[in-house]
Amino acid sequence: MDTPRPVRILTVCTGNICRSPVAERLLQAGLDQVQSGAFEVRSAGTRAMVGDPIQPLSADIIKTYGGTPDGFAARQLTPKILRESDLVLAMTAKHRGEVMQMDASLLKRTFTIREFARMLKILEQREADATAPPAVTSPVKSPTPSPASDIPAFWRELPGRAASVRHLALAPDASDNDVVDPYRRGPEFYEQMEDELAPAILAILRFARQHG
Repeated sequence: MDTPRPVRILTVCTGNICRSPVAERLLQAGLDQVQSGAFEVRSAGTRAMVGDPIQPLSADIIKTYGGTPDGFAARQLTPKILRESDLVLAMTAKHRGEVMQMDASLLKRTFTIREFARMLKILEQREADATAPPAVTSPVKSPTPSPASDIPAFWRELPGRAASVRHLALAPDASDNDVVDPYRRGPEFYEQMEDELAPAILAILRFARQHG
């Protein structure tokens, strides 16, 4: 039997040297533990510092969470890269808008990483509600979702499911969708980036483990 093509996840920021590489390397490390070879996570920048390595403080964050920053070179976002992606996770709403300008067909496959994490939590809650025992007064039992035995197929359908609950995952403040850009700024901005990005990554990996 042919091996299914890996699920291709793309993370996007501006220079592709601070935020999106952290998301790329940590998602890849975590998803490899779910099923080796099932996921291919890459990143690109809307105005990339092409060929540059990951910024040192971002590299430190990657290593702190068990990933590796080695062998990285920033690359420019292109329509071809987008066409090859099953899921696009942008670091800010502005980046998401730039992806949409480049390829509007990706509307239901492109999210900011923080809003995508919130959407997965809503899907988790729906699944929990569907599998909970029915109330004694209810004559109808909610259907139990089938297990995701085919991980690539499950994840290729996931963006559409997430998009369907976008209206339920709206942030209290628009800035809650974004991850701060620490480039050419002090260590405190890298700490803020970590504080905003790490919970979203962990939420995505938790969802993947639950469905792996």
